[in-house]
Amino acid sequence: MSRFLVTGGAGFIGSNLVDKLIEAGHEVRILDNLSTGKRERVNPKAEFILTDFTKLDEIKPYFNGIDGVFHVGALPRIQLSIDDPVITMQANVMGTLNVLVAARDAKVKRVVYSASSSAYGNQPIMPLRPDMPANPLNPYGLQKYIGEKLAEQFNRFYGLETVSLRYFNVYGPRMADEGAYVTVIAIFKRARKAGEPLTVAGDGEQTRDFTHVSDVVRANMLAMAADKVGKGEVLNVGGGEQHSINKIAHIVGGEIKHIPPRGAEARDTKADISLTKEMLGWDPLVKFDDGLRQLLRDEGIEPAA
Repeated sequence: MSRFLVTGGAGFIGSNLVDKLIEAGHEVRILDNLSTGKRERVNPKAEFILTDFTKLDEIKPYFNGIDGVFHVGALPRIQLSIDDPVITMQANVMGTLNVLVAARDAKVKRVVYSASSSAYGNQPIMPLRPDMPANPLNPYGLQKYIGEKLAEQFNRFYGLETVSLRYFNVYGPRMADEGAYVTVIAIFKRARKAGEPLTVAGDGEQTRDFTHVSDVVRANMLAMAADKVGKGEVLNVGGGEQHSINKIAHIVGGEIKHIPPRGAEARDTKADISLTKEMLGWDPLVKFDDGLRQLLRDEGIEPAA
């Protein structure tokens, strides 16, 4: 049994991770300011600390006696980072720096950092590999990329074991379904429930690689335990497939309304997961079509044929 700290443990990915860690017999401490997380998602067997990781002095004591840190907490979403680059930079860059400093000073063994595929931006070839030069197209992608470099340097200069997992469009139970900065799947779900048209940006033929949250959780747990990583590696966590926005809209079902395209996001994404397989022994287990249809049914939406 180990003692783990999870930042953002009341959020979508973090709460799913906490549940699995506790199920595996570990002790878990959660740090969350509930800016995007929800108190009701917190596992009752976890220790919950209401705090903000942008405040280093406030969070440092909670890292004492911790074996490993999962830094999942962030202010996510591209549009929010454009609308408010200062507050998102404070959370996603300075917050990450604070977590790494606190972990280093408490002599934590390893930090697993939740990175983002948005660091890739537009690339001339697919699939996307971690050795490609980063090309973030928006503040969020840049902020998450800086977090990777901080994690790498904390290993190089201080010996803190780190590994960064670049997530590709995570979906599944507890994903955000309210507010202005939700994912395309959540936007479509919300519109279908309300009987409103599904808004598709541009021609809808842009593609995304999607990852079920259960596969992301498993990748985190493997990254914390694997002997082959810990030196600042960057690994893709994706399905290794491309799915168009039009296809998703068809599965969700309902009327479609096209809106002008947005220039701040990559046209296509597809993860090369060969290095992740090699280093972690990880493969995605949930096929996207199955995972999306199950998610819709769980929320009372019958997918289109």
